[in-house]
This record gives sequence, C-alpha cells and structure tokens, in this order.
Amino acid sequence: MRVTVRGVVQGVGFRPTVHRLARSMGLHGYVQNNGSNVVIEIDGDPQEFISRLKAALPPLARLDDIVISEGLPDHRLKEMGFVIVPSQEGSKGVGIPNDTAVCPFCLEEMLSSGDRRYLYPFTNCTDCGARFTVIEDLPYDRENTSMRPFPMCPECQREYEDPDDRRFHHQTITCPVCGPRYYLLDAEGRRDDEDPIAKFAFGLQQGRIGVAKSWGGMHLCCSLDRLQHLREWYRRREKPFAVMVRDLEALKRYVRPSDHDLELLTSGHRPIVLVDKIENDITELVSPGLGNMGVFLPYTSMQHLLFHYLKEDALVMTSANVPGEPMVLREKDALMLGADMYLMHDREIINRCDDSVVRSFESKTYYLRKSRGHIPSYIEFPLKGTAIGVGAHEGLAGALAFDGRLYATQYIGDATSPGVLEFLEEGLKYLRRLLGADELDAIGMDLHPGHSTRRLAKRLAEEAGIEAVEVQHHHAHAAALLVESQLPEMVVLTLDGTGYGDDGVAWGGEVLFSDLKDYRRIGHLREIPLLGGEKAVYDVRRLAFAMAELTGGGLDYFPEKDTELFRKMMPRAGTSTSFGRVLDAISCYLDVCQYRSYDGEPAMKLEKWLEKAKRLDLVPTVRKGNVIDTPDMFRCMMDSSGSVADKAGSMTYAMLSGLVDIAAEGAEDEGVKHIGLSGGVSYNRPISRWSKMLIEKRGLEFVCHDRTPNGDGCISTGQCAVALSRTGN
Repeated sequence: MRVTVRGVVQGVGFRPTVHRLARSMGLHGYVQNNGSNVVIEIDGDPQEFISRLKAALPPLARLDDIVISEGLPDHRLKEMGFVIVPSQEGSKGVGIPNDTAVCPFCLEEMLSSGDRRYLYPFTNCTDCGARFTVIEDLPYDRENTSMRPFPMCPECQREYEDPDDRRFHHQTITCPVCGPRYYLLDAEGRRDDEDPIAKFAFGLQQGRIGVAKSWGGMHLCCSLDRLQHLREWYRRREKPFAVMVRDLEALKRYVRPSDHDLELLTSGHRPIVLVDKIENDITELVSPGLGNMGVFLPYTSMQHLLFHYLKEDALVMTSANVPGEPMVLREKDALMLGADMYLMHDREIINRCDDSVVRSFESKTYYLRKSRGHIPSYIEFPLKGTAIGVGAHEGLAGALAFDGRLYATQYIGDATSPGVLEFLEEGLKYLRRLLGADELDAIGMDLHPGHSTRRLAKRLAEEAGIEAVEVQHHHAHAAALLVESQLPEMVVLTLDGTGYGDDGVAWGGEVLFSDLKDYRRIGHLREIPLLGGEKAVYDVRRLAFAMAELTGGGLDYFPEKDTELFRKMMPRAGTSTSFGRVLDAISCYLDVCQYRSYDGEPAMKLEKWLEKAKRLDLVPTVRKGNVIDTPDMFRCMMDSSGSVADKAGSMTYAMLSGLVDIAAEGAEDEGVKHIGLSGGVSYNRPISRWSKMLIEKRGLEFVCHDRTPNGDGCISTGQCAVALSRTGN
C-alpha cells in the first residue's frame, strides 16, 4: 500500500524515522520526499504502520493529512528491502519546519572536549537548528539550502548514511572539517579567523559594541554595563532593548516569570518574552519606565558558545539594522553600522527572520512579532481561493490564503523605506513559490490612501488581472480574530493607535459587529482634535491640552503665543477616536510620559501604573448614545483626588466599561455570544484583564488573540479573509 503524508515532514528526520520503523517491523518498500509531502510504500498493514509512526514521530514533525492508496505489488517491494529513495519535485506546499533551538544532545557534543564537534558553532541535528532561514526551495535536500556550497566530508557522509545515527539523512549535517565557519572583522573590516567567538566575547567584556551574525539576521550586542553607552551611540534613548540571558538561573535575577512565561522561554521557538522585571538600575536602563523587559535564552550554538567564554550572565541583543530599514544580512551592510567588531560567518541567510516577540496573557500567547521560530505556520481558513494581504503601514507581515489555509510571512517591519517593501514582496513571493500559488483570486489592502503598501497591492493586482480590494483597518483586525477563533461573526472591540476610518477620521476606539465580508460600526470613543496632525502623536501634550480645552481648559503646557494658536486650530484640526491617543493624553497629564520617542511609548509606560491601581471608581463612564465621551471623563479625572495609578486606572476602566456595554447591547441585538478584543492596545495586560472581566460579567464569552498578532501584524490576515469574501470565493 502507498501512504502519502502531508504536514511538517521535511527537514525534521521524518524519513529516517520511517526507515527505522519499517525495518523494525520487517517491512519492505521505500520512503521518498515528493515536493511538499512524503510518499511511503510498504508491504504490510498500513493502519498498524501509521499508528506506530504517530507514536515515533520526531519532535519537529507534524502530520496534517494521511492518504492510503494502492501501491506497487508486494513482490516489487520485497526486492528493495527498505530504502530512502532520491527526492522528486512532486506537488507544492509549505511543509518545512521552523528554526528550532539547538537541542541538549548537540549542546553536550559541542561542549565535550573529546567530541569532533567540540566548540563548533554550527552543530545541529535532525531535531534542531536552522531550517526556514536556510531553505531556498522544496524538496528539502541539501542542494536546495544554503549548505549547498559545503560538501560533506567522509565522516559526515558516514553519519548521514548510518540508519542508527541521529544525523541519518540530516540535510544540513556539518562539522569543523566541511562546514561553514565564523570569522571576526574589526571596525575597518580586517579579518581574523583564529578563535573568533572567543575574541568576540573578550571584546564584549572589554566594553566594545559588536554585531553578531546569527541564523536569520544579525544582532547588535554589548554587555549590560555598557548599555548607557549603547543608547548614546545608537541614538536610542528610551526604547527598550532585548536581553539574552545565560540560563534560567540568570533570568530570575532580572525578571519574575510566570509558569506560562517559562513555558514560552524554554520552548524550541525561543522567542523574546516580555516578562515582569525586578526593579533595579540595570533593568530600568534596559526598559526605561516600563514594568517588563524582553528576555530570551540562547538558541544557536554560537550564542551558547558566547556564554561559554563570557563571565557575564546576560547581554543586550537587539536587531542590527539601519533605522527604518530591515535587519542587515550582508557583511558590507553590517560594516556601515559603525560597531567596534563583527562576528560573521560564511553561510548565506536565505530568509531574513527577526526574533519573535511575545507576552503571556493568562494561558494565551500575545504575539507582538510572529517571526523566527514560528514561521512558516498556518491556520485553517474558512474560504477557498487564493488571496494576498499586504498589511497596513507599521508592524507589517504579509499573508497568503491558499487551499483553505492562511500562511503569514515573517515579521517585516514598518513601511518607511523601499527596502521594507522589497522585503515584504520577497516574503510573499517565497510563500507563493513554496505553495505553488501561481494564480490570485483577490488582493486586500488598507483603506488609507497614503499607505505605501497600497502601491505593491495595486501592482500585484494589475499583474494578476484583478482589482485590489480596500479593507478598512479595524474590520481587518476583527476579521483576523474571526479567522483564528473559527467564528462566523462577532462583536469586536478594536482598540489601537490609528486606522483610517471609512468617514476619513482616524479611528482607534471602535466597537464593530463583524463577519468576514462586512461590518457595522455600533459604537466608538468621541473624536478628539489632533493639533498639528501627526505632530500630536509625538508631542502628546497637544493631546492632553485638546482634551482639556473641550471641557474648559486649564492645562498650561505651552507659551501663551502657542496656546492661543492651538485654541484657534481646535475647530479645524483633524480628529481621532483612538483609544491609544487617549492613553497618551492620560500618560501626559499624569506626567508619566509627555513625548513619544518610539511607537506606543506614552501608553506603554502607563501600563505599569494601571497594574498598581487599587481604586477604579474615581471616573464615571460618560456615554452619549453610542459614543463614549472621553473629554468629559478626562475632566473628571483632572478634578478627582487620588494617586497616579488610581486616576489612570479609573479613567481607562471607565472607557472600557462603556465600550463593553455598547458591545454587549450589540451582541444581544445580533444574537451573538462572543465579544472579541483586538488592536495594539490589547497588548496592555490590565486592559485585556479588565475587558475580559467586564465581558464575562455580562454573561458573554471573551475572545482574544492567541495565534495571530494583536497589533497590525494581523491586518494582512484580515485583508485576505475580507478580500476573498467580497470576491465570492
């Protein structure tokens, strides 16, 4: 019988597992990579074989679909014994695993002085190592990876051919004799091949700033005691940095992880996890004004070797890029960063892939960036047809709907430069090639006329001979949540910084009743003036000033001349219903943060105070019809007496309470039982917690993200769903 298996079955030791199992069962036949699937022919009971195969699956493998059909006659199979036959192209489909942290067995080898891979920084096996970042095409064979220029030495060849070896048929098998190598460059680009990782570690201990090439890109790194120098040198005064820690013991000197945090940190995905920090001078310097910091454990062999040589128990490790551009990949681009030293290697990065960033909300995982370790992946999709979503403007990821599944690209970045848009297009092309998604039925793009991603969408639509579909930003948020929760319709609170509304106003505090095709706006926050437009997003004193002016004034932030000018601007200024902008105004008024130096800063710094709130009754909800009157509530907050935490908490809770009331009434009218929460504001843990409590108090079910990003990283997913729905697929 022939057994055809689809899923993550390439690059994970699946064929060697099949080989060992068949031999142990005394079966004859073969196993073969066939494009996106694996074909197995055996002369025994296929059901018993499949049952035992499921129990013996290697850690990275996943079976999605198994089909049994007629195969070759038994006598033909008996002639073969049981063999692994050469791959063929076959059908298309994404069946490759994620990059996975180096396993304990490889670590033990690498740190054992008698082993032939002692201190070798590319040590990996069928259960671990780089996959997505090194694979150019399917089937997953060495010639389709960036290991192509490194032929196996006789010893690696022996391991590769030995059915009892854990590197049997491991396509990226390598060692110090035949594999890639690290080398060190100084600031002028002069090369040093002798003990590069040890010298790089010594340089970090001496206070130098370094750039280290990893699997999917490069990191800028330094020791924690040089963090202030790094901030001045990199011109990043307030934005938090990620920190890589030696091990869990070291981790607990800096943060207080929950059980779910630890589960995320120690998973094979190895994301950066935002964890509640232990307050001290160092952690405050890592993430100024925030209650958490981003930490992660080493995931590559090189990173483990750094700590082998270092005395320090933690390093700053942040993406190395020119501001506004994607993470650098090439040596010549890295040298332009102006660091003191560069730890490079000679294996090409096929797919750029930044570190994933997550945080826990109860048992859920909130993705701030879904990327390395989590891509490629898919979620089941309720619509047939093929569609692309290009995202909005910030926090970009592309998406491709194909054959009842939704695939997202890796995290792309903010569309502030041509380089980012090129990266987005490359990511989408790669997915289409692996899937065989040649024909497109629909393309979704944001409604905002100024988003540069629209140009890409329109060009791709023209090439495909179809029309690009405009999708309102917050409808895309709601649709993404519907896709991952597998619900046909829902009322959704879509709370973020900004999204272009269908009335031309900057939305961001919305209650929508939504399905995949359309939506109805059933409530929102009151519009507030944005004095100077985009300037108000950065100088958030303008937001607080405008909020106060709507109810009598009283905030004296500016010289009298500017104050009078702003008062004259009030009636003509553009407006916004954004929940994020109101949080910015609260943060400003309470002197938590009055200037934004990075995306979301004032609202993010407010979270620490929301966590400390003990009273939530200082500010009443002021509702006028289906509009929550935030300026009147802001005035109540100004007039109340209480701590910074209680004022901030009461104002925020009152806004949520009003929006949930509107949502619950809408849910009752529409006969639905679920209320969702989406948008960048929902990363704020107290806001998620209070929303859940208020929704459940109304007898309704709370729905939040767990597989797609809460923020704009999910927009492309929603765009795919809406575009396909509207084109009749």
